[in-house]
Amino acid sequence: MEYTILIHQAEEGGFWSEVPALPGCYSQGETIDETLQNTKEAIESHLIALKEDLVAAPIEESLFIGKVRVEVPGL
Repeated sequence: MEYTILIHQAEEGGFWSEVPALPGCYSQGETIDETLQNTKEAIESHLIALKEDLVAAPIEESLFIGKVRVEVPGL
């Protein structure tokens, strides 16, 4: 299974991640590589918990990520 993850830079240093298809599935790390590994473990744990609760694992739907530039007068 593959899931899209979003990695954010943490204000206090390091990084944190979220898995949009798995609400409540977050992780963190000091480096991006550590965050990726920790996120993989978090996804596995999340899926195991769903299985134990007899809940089907969500299948990720198409997810598109993009940027939009806006200009607001006065900002």
